[in-house]
Amino acid sequence: MATLSDRLDHVLGVKAAERLTEAFDMTTVEDLLRHYPVRYATQGQPLTEEEPEESAHITVIGRITKTELRPMKNRRGSLLKVQLDTGAPRPIEATFFNGDKVRYLVKEGVRAMMSGTVHWWRPDRWNLSHPDYLILPDKAEAGVEELTSVRGSGALRGLAQSAKGAGGVDASFFEREFVPVYPATAKVQSWDLLACIRQVLDQLDPIEDPLPADLREERNLLEVTDALRLIHLPEHKLDIERARERLRFDEALALQLVLAERRHEVEGRTAPACPPRTDGIAAAFDERLPFELTEGQRQVIDEIGADLSRTRPMHRLLQGEVGSGKTIVALHAMLQVVDSGRQCALLAPTEVLAAQHYRSVRAMLGDLGTAGELGAGEHATKVVLLTGSMSASARKAALLDAVTGEAGLVIGTHALIQDAVEFFDLGLVVVDEQHRFGVEQRDALRAKAKNGISPHLLVMTATPIPRTIAMTTLGDLETSTLTQLPRGRSPITSKVVARKLHPGWVERAWERILEEVGQGRQAYVVCSRIGEDPDAPPAKGKKAAKQEEKEGPTTQAAVDMYETLSAGPLAGVRVGLLHGRLPSDEKDHVMRQFNDGAIDVLVCTTVVEVGVDVPNATVMVIVDADRFGVSQLHQLRGRIGRGEHPGLCLLITDAAPGGTAMARLEAVAATTDGFELSVLDLRQRREGDVLGSAQSGTARSLRLLSLLDDLEVITAAQELARQVVAEDPGLVKHPGLAGMMHAAVDGERIEYLAKS
Repeated sequence: MATLSDRLDHVLGVKAAERLTEAFDMTTVEDLLRHYPVRYATQGQPLTEEEPEESAHITVIGRITKTELRPMKNRRGSLLKVQLDTGAPRPIEATFFNGDKVRYLVKEGVRAMMSGTVHWWRPDRWNLSHPDYLILPDKAEAGVEELTSVRGSGALRGLAQSAKGAGGVDASFFEREFVPVYPATAKVQSWDLLACIRQVLDQLDPIEDPLPADLREERNLLEVTDALRLIHLPEHKLDIERARERLRFDEALALQLVLAERRHEVEGRTAPACPPRTDGIAAAFDERLPFELTEGQRQVIDEIGADLSRTRPMHRLLQGEVGSGKTIVALHAMLQVVDSGRQCALLAPTEVLAAQHYRSVRAMLGDLGTAGELGAGEHATKVVLLTGSMSASARKAALLDAVTGEAGLVIGTHALIQDAVEFFDLGLVVVDEQHRFGVEQRDALRAKAKNGISPHLLVMTATPIPRTIAMTTLGDLETSTLTQLPRGRSPITSKVVARKLHPGWVERAWERILEEVGQGRQAYVVCSRIGEDPDAPPAKGKKAAKQEEKEGPTTQAAVDMYETLSAGPLAGVRVGLLHGRLPSDEKDHVMRQFNDGAIDVLVCTTVVEVGVDVPNATVMVIVDADRFGVSQLHQLRGRIGRGEHPGLCLLITDAAPGGTAMARLEAVAATTDGFELSVLDLRQRREGDVLGSAQSGTARSLRLLSLLDDLEVITAAQELARQVVAEDPGLVKHPGLAGMMHAAVDGERIEYLAKS
């Protein structure tokens, strides 16, 4: 018999276990059983989508209606062309390269299961290229339990052989109403997984359910043993629905237990109490503000102020629309901490953004940010910048100001996390654009506080996060949201420019830039790539390189666009170039020129995506806009309309009308509501991509839980997780929940979720 914690090599044998470990990082019985089917085949229906992707590996069941043996054109041998009626609108085609050898089995009238690689050979036609196959008993033979021989090839033949008993092959399995189909690879196919899962289920001991009986009864949830059996081998459609309902709750609970433990650990720390003062730098800063804060900003400032006054570390997320005034709120929090005699660190993801924050904070504070200089204000503090590309002398001075406590505000990039950086008394860490940083990096900076003391933590994002996503990915943080735009922000109009349909509209885009510049304003032109790096090895294959040499690049590079515009449509204005490959001092110089109005049009890449604030910029042209995601387009667009004049964003694209890329751009153009767009972005990218192995580097993912749609499940799981962890930190008394948590979603998964 087997338990969930048993090693697969003990249950399946070394060879099978090694293949599962290599393909899916599975090591235990629980890992295998929580590899759920992605869909179920029903008799006569394809086991895949109607239009699978090129090179996808799929399996179909049906009846062979036509065969045709043809000689191969360029070599000896024959091809067998087959049509398989699966009940779909048109037959599925398959090609066998050893036609003479298989035509006696693969013939008209027989029922067969085929598993192979999809090959699209015309825009509207695809076939299975030399699939594995298994000849199935006819419907008339439904009462026959055993077949005396296996007729087939490859993995399907192996599957049938694995079901072979003393009298022959058990054919009843292939007559099931629902046949599970699993996420698979070319080396470990769905049927390999099914054979392993059936073998494990045959040996599985009853599982002690980790969920309390009263909770299962309240939510009408199956016991975990039943759910794991029925998800793999259902008899009825209701079996699938009930199994998914239980296992979906398991996934939500596993996530929330990790977050609840992290939250409990943070709450057990001690933080410096930094209550607000009425006679310090924060009050002086408020008095000098040249504009009135929104009601939302005031409310969030009060929330953060109350958190900072406690001896338990603040652990708060501040999210808001592009330009909603998060920086002012964060600066007020930092000044409250400075008033208590402690320091603050502001961590930014790029040097461009760090330098921008440094300049804007200095400008907002005025003489309140010039401590140690002539003319400093009465309550002034010192603001310093620390980045990796600073000169040795400037870096040494910044490090000295941090360690002696001279600097109340230290602004920087990853350089702040390095071992050489020490603070005199760090009271608050502010992380801008939290999705660019992981938990480890935030913890590394918090660890720089004095022994036994944890600084408060405020993480900010301008990428709006739907409530369910925030609860699931950042459930260890309290959340504050700014929804109002400050007074003085101007509306932004967005238009899609279909370059192939209306080439004249592109010329009009450059004319609009000239009109704005003629009225004293500025513009951005954003490209999706920098351009070829002469020192970099070729990134494309020979075929792709030859294609590009023949037809030209498929996207326009910033370097080329800069040269084209400077010598052509924008020859009469001052054009600058900014991208990530420039030296840091040159990037800073270009950004300063654009800030100061010495550059009219900035051709750039996404280095301006976040934080860059030039109120005089009113136009943004995004070239090859279909190459950007929804959230990225929204972030870029937020760089304009930051002053008194309306903004105009033009999205240039070669995307086909009516296609998904064009629909995405039209959706962005139709609204400036970042929360609405964030949901659209996740739906279009699909949650499987957000959590999937391709991006996270591990094959485990949330198979059943929808982060967008399952708010009620996530809420219930969060309540239970916090209650359990409060009573049993470390889950010592709940080994079943601990095992479920680690098996269903590991620490790397949570870390990845937090960065998504």
